[in-house]
Amino acid sequence: MKFEIQRFADSDFLKDNLTGFVPQEVSTDIIGDVAYGSSILRTATVEIMNSDSKKFSVFKNGVGAYWVDEADRIGTSVPDWEHPEIFAKKLAVIVLTTREKLNDSVIDVFGEVRPQIAEAFYKSIDSACLFGTGSPFAQSIYGAAMAAGNAVALGTNAKLDLDISDVMSLIEAKGYEVTGFVSNIAFKNQLRKLRDANGNQLYVQGITDKGGQRYDALYSLPVFFNRNNAWDASKAVCIGGNFKYAIVGIREQIQYEVLRESTLTTIKMDGEPLSLAERDMIGIRATMRLGFLPIKGDAFAVLVPAGTTIPASGGGTGSTETGSGTGSTETGSGTTP
Repeated sequence: MKFEIQRFADSDFLKDNLTGFVPQEVSTDIIGDVAYGSSILRTATVEIMNSDSKKFSVFKNGVGAYWVDEADRIGTSVPDWEHPEIFAKKLAVIVLTTREKLNDSVIDVFGEVRPQIAEAFYKSIDSACLFGTGSPFAQSIYGAAMAAGNAVALGTNAKLDLDISDVMSLIEAKGYEVTGFVSNIAFKNQLRKLRDANGNQLYVQGITDKGGQRYDALYSLPVFFNRNNAWDASKAVCIGGNFKYAIVGIREQIQYEVLRESTLTTIKMDGEPLSLAERDMIGIRATMRLGFLPIKGDAFAVLVPAGTTIPASGGGTGSTETGSGTGSTETGSGTTP
């Protein structure tokens, strides 16, 4: 991802730049941290959005070819398209730091708070996109797969790898190739124990592709693990799918605003809402805007915990769930670098 981002000199103090874009050097690092920490950003198709919404043209049914005899009329067909649309929503975090940081350069301050901003962003992104938790988006991958009836209960077969194979078969039955899996990092132990009839491991760790991305593999397909506590283990053991049909749209670069006199009602100190002025602190609110949509819900399937009720297939291509968020998630990390 490449952005046109306003630059600040190292000598520009935060007190002289209370609002603006995060410096390019740090913004690039934050986006890199977010992309590495987020399972969905490592697997989904990422698009740049030039407005608050963006439509995509997706083949529903393609054109056909016809066998003909000499001099016969050649049949024609018209491709059938779908035009799903994604909408950008604001994601925000407030990171706390000392008022003395106002006298530091903008780039130095954001270099220090970079880990807190990145972690808050990628946790919220994965929670929303994978499970619809606190989400402003109409659909999540889990919700779309369940709406399509694409689920297998853990323990359906005698071996875990056969359960996962059944998950893949649900996707393949709809005409899609499986491109990978996402799961909780706690699932690694079960995968490491998988063996074929000759005792060879079915799960391979530490593969590096041509692009330099490292991943583990099962059935020769990449497995990406959620490391940010955004995984809902009560709903899914792992999710497989063709992740080119999960679209993440990035609307704009990261912006910030320094809060100096605010009272943060969502953060408590000594049982009271946090007053930045009284505590001689500042809050740095960082925001980014992105959209998400699984444009083919039946291109995903879920291995669910044993005992989960699996809905009958609705035959649809997406989820009808409604996001519970308001388009902005603000999280105070309470961190004082």
